[in-house]
Amino acid sequence: MSGLWARYNKLLEAQPLLTKALTSLTGFTAGDLLAQNFVEGGDKPYDVMRTIRLGSFGFLLHGTTGHYFYGFLDSKLPGTKPVTVATKVAIDQTIWNPIFGCMFFGYLNLMEGKSWETYTNKIKADLKTAVMGSWAVWVPAHTINFAFIPPSQRLLYINSIQIGYNVFLSFLGNKEVPEEEKKE
Repeated sequence: MSGLWARYNKLLEAQPLLTKALTSLTGFTAGDLLAQNFVEGGDKPYDVMRTIRLGSFGFLLHGTTGHYFYGFLDSKLPGTKPVTVATKVAIDQTIWNPIFGCMFFGYLNLMEGKSWETYTNKIKADLKTAVMGSWAVWVPAHTINFAFIPPSQRLLYINSIQIGYNVFLSFLGNKEVPEEEKKE
């Protein structure tokens, strides 16, 4: 295990953006696999394209934007004093969280070839749920993250927790908007 950790850190040092994108690919793929196979169950067959969409979101958007966002946040608010940690958590959850939700739903909408109207209906129906659901997980997780996790390891830590959270995101992202909400 220490050899794997050493290789990960070597890759992280040599190719930080690619490494973080790959860890996000892994986290989002695993989250959707868990969602489809163990949470949703039912009569629906496994949807491989859904997993590819979620995994590619992790690789193309989550890992890359997370690399830059958390790097920016750490550069502007260095340190681990309680007020610094609380400020980072507040910025993450009040600014980044809704932006992330819009990116997530937008990416899925685009990859599924759905309309702008479908996207805006999805945002109206589910963004609030996604943001508020995030608070339960990410406020405590990011308090630990910003207080104790070295900046270079932030996205690995996030992706470790993200696997469980992605079960929720996968479910929410693939939930159909009820007809009555589409017309509002």
